[in-house]
Amino acid sequence: MCSNSYWSSSLFNMVDVLERNSGFNNEEMWKQCELLRSVIFQTIETKVGRGKQVRVLQTFKHDTPKEVRERIVNSCEYYKQLHLKDMERNNQIKFRDYQNDIIRKGTEIVTKYGFVYLAMEVRTGKTLTSLGIAEKINSSNVLFLTKKKAISSITNDFDLFKPSYSLCVTNYESLHKIDPDIPWDLIICDEAHSMGAFAKPSKRAVQVKDLIAKTKANVILLSGTPTPESYSQMYHQVYGIPNNPFKEYKTFYKFCSKFVVIKTKMINGLSMNDYSNGMYTILEEMEPFMINYTQAEAGFIAETIEEVFEVELKESTYKLIKKLSRDLIVQGKEEVILGDTPVKLMSKMHQLYSGTVKFESGKSMVIDTTKAEFIKAQWEGCQIGIFYKFKEELEALKQVFGDELTTELSVFEDTYKNIALQIVSGREGISLKKAEYLVYYNIDFSATSYWQSKDRMTTKDRPKNEVFWIFSKGGIEEQIYKAVTKKKDYTLAHFKKDFYL
Repeated sequence: MCSNSYWSSSLFNMVDVLERNSGFNNEEMWKQCELLRSVIFQTIETKVGRGKQVRVLQTFKHDTPKEVRERIVNSCEYYKQLHLKDMERNNQIKFRDYQNDIIRKGTEIVTKYGFVYLAMEVRTGKTLTSLGIAEKINSSNVLFLTKKKAISSITNDFDLFKPSYSLCVTNYESLHKIDPDIPWDLIICDEAHSMGAFAKPSKRAVQVKDLIAKTKANVILLSGTPTPESYSQMYHQVYGIPNNPFKEYKTFYKFCSKFVVIKTKMINGLSMNDYSNGMYTILEEMEPFMINYTQAEAGFIAETIEEVFEVELKESTYKLIKKLSRDLIVQGKEEVILGDTPVKLMSKMHQLYSGTVKFESGKSMVIDTTKAEFIKAQWEGCQIGIFYKFKEELEALKQVFGDELTTELSVFEDTYKNIALQIVSGREGISLKKAEYLVYYNIDFSATSYWQSKDRMTTKDRPKNEVFWIFSKGGIEEQIYKAVTKKKDYTLAHFKKDFYL
C-alpha cells in the first residue's frame, strides 16, 4: 500500500487491447480500431449444400483468429471510453498548447529510451504534463514520488485529469513502505535534483535505483532546476535508469574521470578532492532525453517585487547575541548556548537574530517574537504565505497568529488562514497562488532556496508577485541576502569576513 500518501484505483479494468500508436490520442486510436473492426468483420455470401438444400451464409471475408477479433472489439470499446473521458476532462482541465507538444515529444522519448527528463521551470505545469505522458504510454500502475507538502497539489491535478491508470502518490521518505508486489510500470520522480547528491548517492537515490531494477518501470524525472549547484548532480539522478547516457560508468568516480574537472580543496586542514566542477558535456550527453521549457516560453510575464523590512529586536536579545559573540558561550541556570566554533557561532547567531535558539541539550526556545508580531500587524486582513527557517520559528508564529495560521496547503486553499512553511521543504513542488503576498520570517543560506521559494506564487495569469523579507536590525540576514541574490550560497567564509572572525 501507499502509506502516508494518496492512492487512486484505475478507472478501467485493463483488458487485452491493441497497443497505442506513438503520438496517437484516444480519439485517433478509437477511430483506428473501428477501421480495423470494419475490415476484419467484412462478410461475403457463401453457398452451402446442393440443389434444394443449398443455403446462403454470411461468412467472414478474412480468416482472422477469434482472439484477434476479440482484441480489436475490446480495443474499440476501451479507446472509445477513454475518448469520452477526455471529453469530460476537457470541461475540467485543458492542456496548454506547449504542454500538448511536450506530452507528444515526451511520449516518443519514453517509448524509445524508457525515460524522459522534463526540465520545466516552476509553474509551467510539470506535474500535469507528466500525468499526460503517463496516459499516452498506456501506463497501468504509476508511482509518483514527491515531497510530502506537494502531495495534495498533485492529487488535485490527478482528480481533475481523470486518467485511466492507477496512481500512488507518496513522499520519498515513505519509499520503504511501498508494496513491493505492485507491478509499477511508470515511476515519476518529482524534484529529481534532490537525488543529485555526490560523491556518494543519497538514500533516496539508492532506493529509487533499486525500485527501477525490480520493476523495470519507465521513468519520468521532473525538475525546474536539474543541476542547481553543479552539473555533477546529474549522475545519481539517472544512474539507476538502464538506458541513461552514463551507464558505462559504474561508479561516480569513473564518471568523474571523463566529465568532471577534479580539484582539491582544504577542509579542516585536510586536502580533499572536489568533484563539483562538472563539465557542460554532462548536459550535452543528456540532451536526447531532456525537454527544457522556461516560464518565458510559456508566456509568463510576472514581475517579482521584493522589499526588505528591518525590525528592532528586544534589547535583551541583542545583549545575548553580544555576549555570545564575545565569550562564545552563554551559561544559564539550566541551559547553555555554545558558539565555540565558527560553524556553531554562525548557526546560533542566525537563530538569535530571528528570536529563537537551540541549546546544547537539544531543546529549543522562543526568546523574541518581534518579527512575528511585525508580520501580523503589517499584513492584518491579508492572506499570506510565510516562510521560516528554524523549527522554533514556527512556534513563534503560532504564539502570535494562533488559529489564523496553518501549515497544511489544503487548509490554506479552503479557508482564509495564513500558511507557514519551512523554506527547504516548501520551496519545491507546491503552489501558493492563493497567497496575496509572500513574507520571509528568516532567510536560508542556500541560493537555491532563495530562487525557488520566492516563485511559489507565480502563475501565467498573475502579473505581479510581491515578496517581503523581515530582517533584524544589525543582523546576519542582510549579509545572507546579498550572497543568495547573486546565486551564491552563504558560507562560513562569508560569515568570517562579515563578522571579522
